[in-house]
Amino acid sequence: MRRHRPDMVLLGAILALLGIGFIMVYSSSAVRGYIQFDDPYHFLKMEVIWALMGLSAMVIGMWVDLKMLRRFAKPALIIAIALLIAVKIPGIGRRVNGADRWIGLGPLSIQPSEVIKLSMVLVMAHVLALDPHKIQSFRKGVLPILGLLGVIAGLIMLQPDLGTTLVIAATTFFMLIAAGARVSHIVSLAGMGLGLVVAAIAAAPYRMRRIFAFLDPWADPLGKGYQTIQALLALGPGGLFGLGLGQSRQKFLYLPENHTDFIFAMIGEELGFIGASLVILLFFFFAWRGFRVAMRAPDEFTGFLAVGLTAMVSIQAMINMGVVSGVLPVTGITLPFISYGGTSLVFTMLGVGVLLNISREVR
Repeated sequence: MRRHRPDMVLLGAILALLGIGFIMVYSSSAVRGYIQFDDPYHFLKMEVIWALMGLSAMVIGMWVDLKMLRRFAKPALIIAIALLIAVKIPGIGRRVNGADRWIGLGPLSIQPSEVIKLSMVLVMAHVLALDPHKIQSFRKGVLPILGLLGVIAGLIMLQPDLGTTLVIAATTFFMLIAAGARVSHIVSLAGMGLGLVVAAIAAAPYRMRRIFAFLDPWADPLGKGYQTIQALLALGPGGLFGLGLGQSRQKFLYLPENHTDFIFAMIGEELGFIGASLVILLFFFFAWRGFRVAMRAPDEFTGFLAVGLTAMVSIQAMINMGVVSGVLPVTGITLPFISYGGTSLVFTMLGVGVLLNISREVR
């Protein structure tokens, strides 16, 4: 099959988001870097290193043989599950802020939940493409996927990491819908999933406090409602045009995680409604072109894979921006391409590289 150049609109949206990420990581982290490391460029330097690794991963994804990638689907998932288990092993896992989400490699850390997201999409695309008609059967088509999702979600919740669990679950359901699963099955699974989320929230007191803080953050302004309030105090003053690049007030250690999970608040504060809308528009372009690639993919496997990769990034972006704007309860999840991060950025770039690879086979 003759291969074309990759979707340039899709590539442009990705690189534009990455460029905004460079600017905002430096702007939001300069004060924190100076205080913690006596270097205002500390986080920017690290972000450049991770971005170079991510761009290299994207290039690999763009040129990898998709048939070979499909053969690697199951081994990749097994490795990812092993890494999820390893985070709970003393001496291997690294605890940060009370969560066991990282594996230490000297000065660097790997977050296995980022590996499992990509592996899950790859395996699901492989399974759904084996027999597309089997998905009509709950017992033969849907139940095995649901069982795998349950195992992975359980391991991630042990860390704990509700945000990543929601992204993986939502991406799985999106791929099932794209594969033609029965509406009655999807509705039933959505109801079961909602019940499990409610149970998970009720089982952990800190999650219940987050829900109450989401409903009324001012009830605990110095506790669980603090991040939401500070994020809104960043977004509000931004107005239409923002306070100006580098002019944020919240970056002076008022807003926690302002260069990671809450970097969208910094965008709204410094670049205003126009800047925030530009980011949303770029994610819209990413989703539009990604799903366009999926609809025009040459076979079932690449089509399902493109759906999963596009949904994974788009859903994570929506959840992050929803949290920052106070529409959703606080969950620890980054904004793709833009937030400061290591494993998250590298594996996201690898995933979109594969998506661009698929676009090269689209007429």
